[in-house]
Amino acid sequence: MIDRETVDRIKEASNIVDVVSEFVTLRKSGANFKGLCPFHDEKTPSFYVSPARGTCHCFGCGKGGNPIGFIMEHEQLTYVEALRWLARKYHIEIKERELTEDEKREQGERESMFIVNEWAAKHFENILHTHVDGTAIGMQYFRGRGFRDDIIRKFQLGFDLNDRESLARTAVSEGYRDEYLVKTGLCYRRDDGKVISRFAGRVIFPWIGVSGKVVGFGGRLLDSRTKGVQQKYVNSPDSEVYHKDHELYGIFQAKKAIAKEDCVYMVEGYTDVISMHQCGIENVVANSGTALSVHQIHTLHRFTDNIVLLYDGDAAGQHAALRGTDMLLAEGMNVKVLLLPENEDPDSFARKHTADSFKQYIDEHQADFIQFKTRLLLEGEADPAKRSEAIASIVKSISVVPNPILRDTYVHECSLRLGISEATLVNTMNGFIREEKEQKAGEVRRRQEQARLAAVTEAVQPTTPLEQAGKVEKMLVQMIIRHGNQVIFRNVQDDEGNSCNLTVAQYIYCDLSSDSLFFSNPLFNTILEEAVERCEHPGFEAEPYFIHHDNIEISRLANSMSMDRYQMLKAQTQKEEEMDEVMRMQKEKDKEDSLQQQTIRLLLDFRLDYLEHALKEKQAAIAQASNDPERLMQLMAEFKELQETRNAAAKALGSEIVI
Repeated sequence: MIDRETVDRIKEASNIVDVVSEFVTLRKSGANFKGLCPFHDEKTPSFYVSPARGTCHCFGCGKGGNPIGFIMEHEQLTYVEALRWLARKYHIEIKERELTEDEKREQGERESMFIVNEWAAKHFENILHTHVDGTAIGMQYFRGRGFRDDIIRKFQLGFDLNDRESLARTAVSEGYRDEYLVKTGLCYRRDDGKVISRFAGRVIFPWIGVSGKVVGFGGRLLDSRTKGVQQKYVNSPDSEVYHKDHELYGIFQAKKAIAKEDCVYMVEGYTDVISMHQCGIENVVANSGTALSVHQIHTLHRFTDNIVLLYDGDAAGQHAALRGTDMLLAEGMNVKVLLLPENEDPDSFARKHTADSFKQYIDEHQADFIQFKTRLLLEGEADPAKRSEAIASIVKSISVVPNPILRDTYVHECSLRLGISEATLVNTMNGFIREEKEQKAGEVRRRQEQARLAAVTEAVQPTTPLEQAGKVEKMLVQMIIRHGNQVIFRNVQDDEGNSCNLTVAQYIYCDLSSDSLFFSNPLFNTILEEAVERCEHPGFEAEPYFIHHDNIEISRLANSMSMDRYQMLKAQTQKEEEMDEVMRMQKEKDKEDSLQQQTIRLLLDFRLDYLEHALKEKQAAIAQASNDPERLMQLMAEFKELQETRNAAAKALGSEIVI
């Protein structure tokens, strides 16, 4: 367990802008920062970070929170794991006791897989540097590729021994369970029950995710063994922690350079990335043998809008560039393409050039997608039908660009280059756009119909505290979170004749307790009770207290409930600062009166909701008691009493209910 003092140190050290910037490229926006939300797909930033409040919030999907909550959500960690992540970031020492066997078994499967991957990466790296076979075989291969020792360490490269049972044997001897070796894909189990290493005899390239966790591995057969072998590389299979179409090789080592340069180079393989880093170009990643996916594009888009596809000049490289261009354009990326000279790839080219000369070559030879497609599809092509098909392909690429001004610019440029009237190109482009819209509309209709059918056949149960609670109940809790510490009744006489002030939280608690009422959601009751108890402490402020609460569910709820008020208050803050003291005091008095009225009305609404629900339950009981006259008479009397109470509550709210 982590002691309270250390938790407080971690919280105090954690800077929300600093933490979020590890995963999202932020730009200044007034007193705040904004960027593309890391939790859902978007092209216009709606993710805001507030240094003053120490929180982040997406106005698109609603996710966010304080630094701990953000890391928990983004990295899928527990509360304690998020604290450890932040402690590592800020170099805060955590003294922890050894976990018991029971506690180890309670660790989540996902975290266990990360732990095994981390161990395996260090194991492979240790073999490469210290084992006789590792240095003689694996290190010889890497040095033969020209990799320096510092670069080998930077990418945590390793080697797996030829003994196919060695990995599992060593892991089990050090306390790791073989089931996780199999679940991560490091090993597979043969029919005879033996656990066999997937990467035996291969040099190892660990895949490290954005957050620095080892998610998977790639293994390459060495040159002497690749003759006639189709599958030189083997990658970890998909698992709970690794999906190849989600990951980008080198993203952890490249993310800061990508944000700094505001550009990323996309290459095809591991050695391309490593050689470019050694050359001095660090803003580079690889998708390593998979078709470029939307998931990968979204990851890159968090750090930059600009991408250069840097592929071999052969047919495979040309095909890869064509395949990825339209997807990148559709996601709002600015795309350039560079096909290297014949018989060159980024690996070989980087080994022959310095960073400056490589960058100069890129700047001089990269082409936008129109130039690239024109050169590739139209140069030397005389057949009118094939030229028409190629031009249509270029126009279709333009049609997926989401920015209409940029689309028009591309159309104009395309017209000048191809010598075709702009009107013809616009008409063709509009046809593609209409076709795309119709396809999307059809998909939406299909999804809506599926949702309608699902709603008919299955009642959707609420899953979150907010969904489980009624509207008025949520508004009362929102009042407690936002204003719980604010006084709304002054000089109130208690039972002993003493004069006291009542805050929002205290008044709500007293009012509900007088009739033995409580919230339907246990989390809301916890918030109310804590607010009442904390109101006795000088200097207590409800909103920041609940936003940075140790209970992450309370923290997330408070952050969500407070964000819209924060946005509205920003504009009025400066006006209040310009008021003189008398006007400011009057405004505070008006706010106090308004808050008092709102609280009273919400409590009346809550009572009315409660009584309506009680009446429905009583009606159901009456229907079931038709064969018991005595019970029926009692229920009817109780129903009448509830009706009268309900009507009185409705009248107090300014409405009449006649039954």
